[in-house]
Amino acid sequence: MTRPIFVAIDTPELDRAKSLAAKVKGHVGGIKLGLEFFAANGPEGVREMAGYELPIFLDLKLHDIPNTVANAVQALRRLEPAILTVHAAGGRAMMEDAKAAAPSGTKVVAVTVLTSLDDSDLAAIGAAGDVHDQVTRLTELAREAGLDGVVCSGAEVRAARKLWPDGFLVVPGVRPADSSSGDQKRVVTPRKALDAGASILVIGRPITQAEDPGQAARAIAGTL
Repeated sequence: MTRPIFVAIDTPELDRAKSLAAKVKGHVGGIKLGLEFFAANGPEGVREMAGYELPIFLDLKLHDIPNTVANAVQALRRLEPAILTVHAAGGRAMMEDAKAAAPSGTKVVAVTVLTSLDDSDLAAIGAAGDVHDQVTRLTELAREAGLDGVVCSGAEVRAARKLWPDGFLVVPGVRPADSSSGDQKRVVTPRKALDAGASILVIGRPITQAEDPGQAARAIAGTL
């Protein structure tokens, strides 16, 4: 990935998504399309976005029994996403089956702990240990399952890189120093995330909600 920024286009509106992609195309390495976009526009919407000739990060965070996830990944093969997410909490067998069902050119990465969660949230759902412990545990599991990498916050990416030197590490919740953290609880700046070992950065609102998304993407890229 020559440009490490993937812009998170989290909107159900296809026209807005296409407008954003056109504005940032020259300044980012790809676009991330998540559940909100996919629920509204489906595979056909993803195909339209592929027309901008940017790698597609399909962030669906699949999490179900192994057979169901494998069949879902199989159904997504024709879209040929550059990156596809599953939840590491689905377990080793689920991750193994997801990777086996994916196209050879698709990186399958496992979400460890969402960046909207902190230690108190993990305690509330009964997870043992703190966020760092959970991320390292799930990173090891994803590596053993043969995935390409994981999704973790910038606060844990250094530890994940130590565990997985050649892993593909995706860091969301990235915010420039002058941006609001919004609903993200574990945020870092783009430069700090890369220095800590991130392979790519996922940046949404600081770009998509800017008055000039292209200029915002260019400015952030200039700090890297």
